[in-house]
Amino acid sequence: MLSNHQVLIVNSDRNMRDLLRIFLLGKGFSIKEAGTGQEALTMVSNHSFDIILLDVIMPDMDGCQVCRIVRETEIVPILMLSECTEIKEKVHCFKIGADDFLTKPIDLEELLARMNSLLRRAAITQNTLSMTSVLHFPGIKIHLDVREIQIREIVVKLTKKEIQLLTILAQNSQLVYTREELVDRMFGIEYKGYDRVVDTHIKNIREKLQKEGLEYNLIQTVRGVGYRLYISGQNE
Repeated sequence: MLSNHQVLIVNSDRNMRDLLRIFLLGKGFSIKEAGTGQEALTMVSNHSFDIILLDVIMPDMDGCQVCRIVRETEIVPILMLSECTEIKEKVHCFKIGADDFLTKPIDLEELLARMNSLLRRAAITQNTLSMTSVLHFPGIKIHLDVREIQIREIVVKLTKKEIQLLTILAQNSQLVYTREELVDRMFGIEYKGYDRVVDTHIKNIREKLQKEGLEYNLIQTVRGVGYRLYISGQNE
């Protein structure tokens, strides 16, 4: 029996959350819960999970939207739960990044078997990533697998949101992201907070990297468009 794995249950139905929580706690898992899509995104931003059980039907945004946003920055296994039996919905979920799909009513033993299978696959994937997921820029390394930044082998302390932002840019370093695109990926499309929050995070990242001796702006401003990571030979 697998134990100590962190599970996020995302379901608007409290009774279903209670059922899953009680069953999985009995199997040795650690559980956190979210009743809405936005609450799930907040949980993912603030905690590390080994697997997410994500219901398709949610009150604020559907599970597919949540899955798409999570998949922008996380490689955590996502198992979608739905009453729908149509193949096209299953295919859509897989296309946006879901790892598995289970149709309701749920058989708990089948759920457990699928979770264990996903966790075994994730462990193999993580071992592979640890050997390949280091991005090198002049004077700095970005370790995507463990979300760690190093300048001359010294680890730079960034907040989880700062690392999330840097990871989004690093995974697609040739792309220019608008402020709105970064906000959507970091906070979800329903975010109604301060619209310059990305600028604040970027300012903080630049200051911390400069303090540790980085002599250029790793995150470049593309005026009138947005942000991208450093490209050799191009200055702001």
